[in-house]
Amino acid sequence: MASASSSFNRAVALHREASAHTEAARAELARRESLAPASSHAATYARLAEQLNAAAASILPGWLGCDLDGSARSRKMGINAQLGRSMHVRIGTASPAPGAAFLVPAPFLGAGHIAIDRDARDPQVAGWLQGLLLRALAALPEGALRVLPVDGGTLGAVFAPFRQLVEAQVWRRPVIDVDGLRAVLDEAEEQIGVSQSGSAHELPYLLIASGALPAGCGGGDHARLAAIAHAGPAARVHLLLAGYPPAGPAGFNSPPRLDYTTYMTEQDDLFTMSEPPGREQLDAHSGGLACPVHLAAGPVDGLIEAICRPLASAARVQHSVDFTSLMPKDIWTESSAGGLRVTIGREGRGWCELGLDDVTPHWLVGGRTGSGKTVFLLDVLYGLASRYSPDELVMYLLDFKEGVSFADFTPTPIDGTWIPHARTVGIESDREYGMAVLRELSREMNRRALELKKAGVTRIVDLRAGRPDLAMPRIVAVIDEFHVLFIGNDRLATQAAAALEDLARKGRSYGIHLILASQTIAGVEALFTKGESIFGQFPLRVALAGGGGVLDHLNDAADNVPIGTAVINDAAGVNGANRLVRFPNTEPAAVTAQRHRLWQSRTPGAGPPAVFAGYAEQHIDDDPTFQRLNAKVRRRQALVGRAVDIGLPAASFTLDASPGRHIAVLGPSVVGADILHAAAVSLARQHPPGAATFVLMSLIAAADHAADDTAEKIQAANHLVEVIDASGVRRYIKGLAETLDSAGPTYLVIFGADAASGLLKISEPGTFHTGLDDLRTVLRTGPSRGVHVLGWWRGARRFVDDIGGSTNLEDVACIVALNISGNDLGTLIGDYKLEWHARPNRAMVIDRHDQKTQLIVPFVRPGTYDQVD
Repeated sequence: MASASSSFNRAVALHREASAHTEAARAELARRESLAPASSHAATYARLAEQLNAAAASILPGWLGCDLDGSARSRKMGINAQLGRSMHVRIGTASPAPGAAFLVPAPFLGAGHIAIDRDARDPQVAGWLQGLLLRALAALPEGALRVLPVDGGTLGAVFAPFRQLVEAQVWRRPVIDVDGLRAVLDEAEEQIGVSQSGSAHELPYLLIASGALPAGCGGGDHARLAAIAHAGPAARVHLLLAGYPPAGPAGFNSPPRLDYTTYMTEQDDLFTMSEPPGREQLDAHSGGLACPVHLAAGPVDGLIEAICRPLASAARVQHSVDFTSLMPKDIWTESSAGGLRVTIGREGRGWCELGLDDVTPHWLVGGRTGSGKTVFLLDVLYGLASRYSPDELVMYLLDFKEGVSFADFTPTPIDGTWIPHARTVGIESDREYGMAVLRELSREMNRRALELKKAGVTRIVDLRAGRPDLAMPRIVAVIDEFHVLFIGNDRLATQAAAALEDLARKGRSYGIHLILASQTIAGVEALFTKGESIFGQFPLRVALAGGGGVLDHLNDAADNVPIGTAVINDAAGVNGANRLVRFPNTEPAAVTAQRHRLWQSRTPGAGPPAVFAGYAEQHIDDDPTFQRLNAKVRRRQALVGRAVDIGLPAASFTLDASPGRHIAVLGPSVVGADILHAAAVSLARQHPPGAATFVLMSLIAAADHAADDTAEKIQAANHLVEVIDASGVRRYIKGLAETLDSAGPTYLVIFGADAASGLLKISEPGTFHTGLDDLRTVLRTGPSRGVHVLGWWRGARRFVDDIGGSTNLEDVACIVALNISGNDLGTLIGDYKLEWHARPNRAMVIDRHDQKTQLIVPFVRPGTYDQVD
């Protein structure tokens, strides 16, 4: 016990001694403070604030540190910061003591990021955020800053003062949902990816400015922000985030800290500032600024709008692009030996030039209706035609939709000029015409391949270098709505797919380039098994609004682009290789002037392109082949229409002494009468006057006008015309069958032959001989005696019955099918694989002797289709 008692007493004594020392220290401190004047402390803090303000002024020149009041309007813009150099910005004011305050700068663009934990729903934070954006915008040169606004708190209201820049497309429209945020993150990651290729020095600053992160952001989005924060400064990608880190409920996983970021954290009504990125520390313990910060005041009313107004006006002027600006000053000055180049529009403040060469030999272009796809193609084609002469460039143009995309390249009744580079132009083309163009291109590719083999080279550029005398222009084939070629999984679709694949694989070596355009590539059934092999040959993709189908399925860059903007991707559509380019609308006056300029420079005597207009009627009187017909022919041809082929050659059938040289037109359409009219008048031109007899039988009222016109024109050619009505049909055919040996050149033209079947079936008493027997005799033996039948039957079955059944089909070698079904026609000729789909203004010519089928536009008389329902 004694020991414990003595220990306790010593402790009490020590405590009393310590208390005495403490009281003595307090007394001495009070004495010394009473002796020192209070003004010395204020002076110390004032001197410190003055030194800090002087330091701040050196790194916060002009807009970066000034008060954002009315006086700021007179400040010159674009001179206080520059790309590639670290920029600090004023974020607030600190006051360690009354009467002593200093500006607080923070590293920003070119150095790091800034985040504040209160979002822009707080008016003080909203003004502060607007001020930081205005300072950066006014301090940097024009075009050095791209802003991607995000605002899930006020639905874009915090960025409303900057709307002039949004309307001028200097800033993006604020995104307010998580999908929009992710698109913004995509764009930031894309710039980081581009910068890693070594081209960061060419990029502007990209700033993600967020008033509040949208609802629905999860850990994945926060992780992407953290990754961008880490890699961003080196790629000129920066963050300005209000409401970060966001608060969450109990158990909420806090978002990761962001590298290279200055944090502002709320403390009562003020904010504390973390250690900013950089080598220097604000205190020895990395605790940040040791005194609280008042946020910098926002701009006064109207200041943002006043500053944005000239910037928006200048942007509209500098970023504007018109059709004329895409055209070279001097036309036809470039060689296509190494490939083709064309300016398509503006990428940022510069021009975007694309190539058709070994690197990007073919293009895919996609865009929904109204996206400007036709305008884009015209810009490209006029640009190419203006750079390269027709000796350097040839164009094959196909349009499968209802429209006049390529009408500018052809002569019209209003304007007889054309683009001299165009070899063929298809407007509202048929699939068959498209296939004809592909076959023509394949033939040309094979011809060029032979020339390369002879020269011992493998590329057209090498051939042209060694043989400058050899004509070998580059070929550009543009197929708009190309997917129409592959509608249905039929034989034509398979052939088109094979031809297209061959051209896509081999064309680059021979100077043949494809530009395929479509509203969609979905449903291209013929390419299901070959899609990758074909589309893989198209490294350059152009996606207009809604045309993301030509991009990779993970690339949604085309979902929200405005009209007049294209996503250019030269990596087969993969995400991360997108470039945004603005292209101009075509101005009719400028386009017309450029077309006339090109046309006037053409080689004298150069003819217009072969034009196929799918909607156009064809008239026999306008046909060049008909106009050249005369009696000095070896074999007479009956013209029935124009083939759906390049140049629209005349479709005809030879009528000579071979068995079966007759023509049967099948189908209820009144066009059948016009085809007989064309065949008869064309034959009349091939006989000397009075050397042939034409016997016309009009057996139905619908054919009377055609029969009358036929009789009038043949009589005008001084040939004998006999007109037989229904009552004389039986008698005439019987007499003809009995006098075939002495008939001479005779053409029996029967309009509505099926109407005579009832009369011809009647048998003679006693002999049971019928008029059909006489008709079959004429069909079987007539050609060898110069007698030919041209008949129009409105039904295939009645025709078969009249000629004596399917066993006698060889007696009529030529069939012209109108609106009869493909099944009936296939059954008739014994070809169940025949692909025929009846449609207006088309017919199928079948030559049974040559085993040849040909789609034609039939000859009609003007006004015929006005009578057809």
